[in-house]
Amino acid sequence: MTLIDLIEDRQVSFLLFGGKGGVGKTSCSAASAVWAAEHGRETLIISTDPAHSLSDSFNQQIGGEIREIKGVKGLFALELDPRKAFEEYQKKLSDTEDFGEQAEMVLQEIGAFSTVTPPGADEALAFAKVLEFIENPEYDLVIFDTAPTGHTLRLLSLPDILNSWVVSLIKMRIYISKLAGLFKRLIGRASEEDKTLEALEKLRNTIGVARDILKDPHETAFVIVMIPEAMAIYETERLLSSLIEYEIPCDHIVVNMVYPEIPNCPFCRARRQMQQENLKEIREIYDDFNITEVPLFNTEIRGIEKLKELSNILFEAT
Repeated sequence: MTLIDLIEDRQVSFLLFGGKGGVGKTSCSAASAVWAAEHGRETLIISTDPAHSLSDSFNQQIGGEIREIKGVKGLFALELDPRKAFEEYQKKLSDTEDFGEQAEMVLQEIGAFSTVTPPGADEALAFAKVLEFIENPEYDLVIFDTAPTGHTLRLLSLPDILNSWVVSLIKMRIYISKLAGLFKRLIGRASEEDKTLEALEKLRNTIGVARDILKDPHETAFVIVMIPEAMAIYETERLLSSLIEYEIPCDHIVVNMVYPEIPNCPFCRARRQMQQENLKEIREIYDDFNITEVPLFNTEIRGIEKLKELSNILFEAT
């Protein structure tokens, strides 16, 4: 079974690829983006992995702004920098017109933008920034090339984490606004509209949209990418447990880098035998999943032509 039903039959709007580091997530997500765009779906692929490799995969410079991929009509790409996105949003919250210099001193003393920021807030706010693109109707399909498993697990929990954080921040902001209003009255300044609360409420609503989208099997599909090795099986079990916990739809697994039969190569023969034993276990454990097996390529998967070759396996092989 290939991935074709996700794009042609189910017509999902959001496709996430995840798995252990080094299993070929970027190649699979990039190849899927190429296939979708060439079959008429306006596609945006986003890398949320700090160690971006989309540029290498497409053999084109991408970076932190949306760029159209040369050679594939209707395909766009973005390498998102989570920390930069967090800094931009933090600045957006602090640079509001309703706070003068004195009120800003009160804000800093309370530490509203430092002590209430939990671990992972940079990725969380980056995720919120990603939603700006997700909600853009000009793209028929948004594909995520996620970070290795550990970071992906945290990413999946971010809508809940960020929601509780924003609620806390809203409460803090109301308290600060009261202090600021009192201070302004004491120094005789007119009260001004606090636009930060409006921004926070908008962010909270956006998080709610994200949570609903991630759980909707008609909107979202998560594709696990793995290789036929014991550690990858363990990582996949851990990732799948989290997907079930967060109710993220997942029924496709790509088993990548499967050794072909190579005569007169004892090492290759031993590797293939080991992989075949693991493949048997994978098929037994995930017998109710759609499993796509991808052979090991003899060259690096880089550039549009190689990605097309991979996409034929992911979507069209029988």
